[in-house]
Amino acid sequence: MCTIDLAYVGRGPHEELVTYIADQQDFYADEGVHVAVRDGCTWEAERLRRGAVIGLGRTLLSRLNDGIPWVALNVNTARPLFWFLARSGLASLADLAGQRLAVTPPHTGPGVFTRIILRQAGLDPDRDVQSIVRWPGDYGMDLRRLRNGSIDAAVVGDTMAPEAIAAELGWQVLAFVGDHFQIPTVGVAVDPTYTDPEDPAVQAVVRAHRRALQVIHNDPDTTVRHLQTFLGRHTADEVRAHYEKFIAPYFTTDGQTDLAAADTAITTVAAELGVPATFTAAEFYRIATTTP
Repeated sequence: MCTIDLAYVGRGPHEELVTYIADQQDFYADEGVHVAVRDGCTWEAERLRRGAVIGLGRTLLSRLNDGIPWVALNVNTARPLFWFLARSGLASLADLAGQRLAVTPPHTGPGVFTRIILRQAGLDPDRDVQSIVRWPGDYGMDLRRLRNGSIDAAVVGDTMAPEAIAAELGWQVLAFVGDHFQIPTVGVAVDPTYTDPEDPAVQAVVRAHRRALQVIHNDPDTTVRHLQTFLGRHTADEVRAHYEKFIAPYFTTDGQTDLAAADTAITTVAAELGVPATFTAAEFYRIATTTP
């Protein structure tokens, strides 16, 4: 049996669900690969280069900024699962003008996406919004700060079901990031400098993940059961509603993605970073059918 390290670089089902299903359903074993799942959330790019990585947003930024020749071999979703969650009294993104917004650093994937969306809403992220920069985690501290009034809004990931939180606490979901900006954010990526994309272990992981994507679409009960592991603060009905609105419609069935939309996304991200877009989507997302 071949082996490989697979690092996640964010938390929540957006990042982890496909891997979790592949592991729990024994798809890795079926495909003849032993996968060591690693927490790479705080790893530098040089350490991540030695194995496979789930985070496509981070590897894309790394290729743009650092020239590391990452390639993506599978795409789980092109709709970033992040939300603008706000206290009561704010009703739209435009209402964030002059408000305190908790965000991840501008060099991170979610941070870049946030800045792009604020600009789309007519806001200068450096002048019109008071950014409270914090590192991404489970976003629990953001909820505490919204409760105590020390922030007005936060960009949060799916370690929670934001719509259920908003309904429970009388807050507002101002926007779902995936409605405003489409870019592949999770899947499987490797650096060919160290890992051959055609390596049997890599191809086995891709096959296992595509089987997991089929579970997400064809077996809602199993998927919701696994999703509950990540969303333990929510009721079964809330977890199913989150699955039906944000997971089932937006996760791929086959690991493929729209290269034309991805080209637009790469150009937009590069412009936000202030660097040239030196590669195309087809060069980054090498998502041809896997070998048997």
